[in-house]
Amino acid sequence: MSDSLVIIPTYNEKENIERIIRKVFSLSFPFEVLIIDDGSPDGTADIVKLLQTEFAGLHMLQRTGKLGLGTAYIHGFKWALERPYQYIFEMDADFSHNPDDLIKLRNACVKGAEVSIGSRYVRGVNVVNWPMSRVLMSYFASMYVRLITRINIQDATAGFKCYQRIVLETIPLDKIKFVGYAFQIEMKFTAIKYGFNVVEVPIIFTDRTEGTSKMSTRIFREAFLGVIQMKINSWFRSYKRS
Repeated sequence: MSDSLVIIPTYNEKENIERIIRKVFSLSFPFEVLIIDDGSPDGTADIVKLLQTEFAGLHMLQRTGKLGLGTAYIHGFKWALERPYQYIFEMDADFSHNPDDLIKLRNACVKGAEVSIGSRYVRGVNVVNWPMSRVLMSYFASMYVRLITRINIQDATAGFKCYQRIVLETIPLDKIKFVGYAFQIEMKFTAIKYGFNVVEVPIIFTDRTEGTSKMSTRIFREAFLGVIQMKINSWFRSYKRS
């Protein structure tokens, strides 16, 4: 059994899911994979089931509908913590996150980071195939998060991450409020408030070429207001480790 689990939420990813799974299992380090499928009507889960006969380290949790990115990851984190994984990853299914970078993120945690973030902005802007409007929206969203929260993270909305087990054991997962992309901000903010060492690892982010993006301006609007709420709520919370 591997000590590292890659959690990949899916909804209608039939064009990408087999390729991403095969790529992860082809890496030089033996990662395991947990797919969390939100009832994809396109047959994504059926493809995963077929691949489970080939890859012993491939796992899947199926949910009944689109319940949100955050709840998918929380579900996956809890599943992982019931097993002896030491390094737990978040990764998209659409190859916007390069699976080769999983090894870089793991190495960062092995060397002392407690959360490692695949960062698009720690060394300039490293984004491929995004329209300028979306690059600017993402980049300035991270600036806004830094301004409101005072956390020194260049890519606050990044969704490619590795957690050491202790981080997910410490954060009260049931108190994480956001279910959309603001979930990524809340997890970073909370980890930092608990005093964990969060490190950004430079990556190149490439927009999907297959399937349909789930990002929208509505998601960014929700995050805009949610960051203020999150900061205010933090004034009334204790972040002492037990």
